[in-house]
Amino acid sequence: MELDAIAGQLVQPTLFEIGEATSGAVELFPAVWSAAEMLFAPEATIRQQGFSRLVELGAARLSPLIASLLAVRLTDPDLEIRRQIAHVLGDLLSADTLGQCAPEQVRQYLTNTLGQMRQRPIFALLEVAISDPSAEQPIARLFNACPYAGRHLGDILTERKHPLAVRRMAIHYVGLVGYLEAIPALERMSSRLETRLTGQQAMPFAPPLMSDELDLLPEVRLALASLHAP
Repeated sequence: MELDAIAGQLVQPTLFEIGEATSGAVELFPAVWSAAEMLFAPEATIRQQGFSRLVELGAARLSPLIASLLAVRLTDPDLEIRRQIAHVLGDLLSADTLGQCAPEQVRQYLTNTLGQMRQRPIFALLEVAISDPSAEQPIARLFNACPYAGRHLGDILTERKHPLAVRRMAIHYVGLVGYLEAIPALERMSSRLETRLTGQQAMPFAPPLMSDELDLLPEVRLALASLHAP
């Protein structure tokens, strides 16, 4: 058998989804690997450099592996890096400004990785949402890709040890994305807070109990109204 025939039978594993929009992507391998390694450096400045390089190369939109690696870094200790990653990944789950979507395999790998998120990355994304209102829709798309997000958001919003701002944001996303499984947690919280509010109104001269937590009640009501809407 001739060498050309043998070569034609071999399947070369690819780092990138190759198509018209990814012409020449193979030449980016060394730069991409170097930048990907930098994502896991101990120093935040090096991780930022690696991420910025990957963005310049458009690697996340071309490579299922890079998209998945970025999803793993949604728990990066540096909030700014985390914020930038959330925007890039959220954009991969929607069409770009030209109406083009990321390759199917990129989206499949990304949603598979996001589907494995548990409370820690979800909490980390809530912190991003607090710091950057423009991240609302990208983060909603990331949460929507995770079948466990509703349950974990319900756990976060009812945990009194968590910062109030994080709990409020968890309530907001439950209503925004539409996690029906969180309704029982919201209803228990609503009942408890309504009872405390009634008690405070009956004793206006008594010192307030959990007054900060009562600030969550309007958001709870809004989320429940959204979830119960036809």
